[in-house]
Amino acid sequence: PFVYVAVITVLTYIPILLTVVYSFNASKLTSVWEGFSLKWYRELFRDRDLGEALINSLILAVLSCAFAVLIGTSGALGMSRRKRKLDDAVAYVSTLPIMIPEIILGMVFLSVFSLMGLPFGMVTLVIAHTTFCVPYVFTMVRARLVGMDRSLEEAALDLGATKWQVFRDVILPQILPAILSGVLLAFAMSFDDVVISIFVTGPRVSTLPIKVYTQMKTGVTPEINALCTMMLGVILLVLAVYLIMGKRGKGNKRDEQ
Repeated sequence: PFVYVAVITVLTYIPILLTVVYSFNASKLTSVWEGFSLKWYRELFRDRDLGEALINSLILAVLSCAFAVLIGTSGALGMSRRKRKLDDAVAYVSTLPIMIPEIILGMVFLSVFSLMGLPFGMVTLVIAHTTFCVPYVFTMVRARLVGMDRSLEEAALDLGATKWQVFRDVILPQILPAILSGVLLAFAMSFDDVVISIFVTGPRVSTLPIKVYTQMKTGVTPEINALCTMMLGVILLVLAVYLIMGKRGKGNKRDEQ
């Protein structure tokens, strides 16, 4: 176990630590340390292209996740309410975008959008990202629905609740954690996608991963290190808030008991 932990630490966390350290390097060369400096963070905030790419990535991820929630949740609910012989086959087909290599999906989207005559840009990006985000939400929600107690819905209907009230007050609270889990996975996959985005984006729309990828071709700059450090800080902050809220929730349940 010790050897395993040591290998994982060396291969994963040490490169991340070096990225954070060299983001504060005064030198432009990552191999030379010239002293502590916030120069590259100032340069990062002045870079309008990176800022625009970040906004595009956030808009794209939010829109893709929103459509994925609507489609994936509706599909999972529909399949859980009506049992058919082809349910397993439909569920398998629904998860295919996760298993198909991204380069194949990218070429397929490129061909389809070209045949349809759609202008490449934010619209094609949203369609493509929604397609591979739906399976994450669908899989999570469907797994949660399998373990749900249907007697609660039947009891609510017997007490006079409408179908909408049953969904809002009984079903939604139970599947909400699964929806949030699917959204987090879908958001992460959409936000850092490079391969599919390159195939379906236009000359006027650039996402943050594409922008970073194109800049990396000329070498790693401390500005990219600063960007990675800030994104890592945001992720750690979100995780900390999530853990604190989770502990408070458990504490409140214990107090109620």
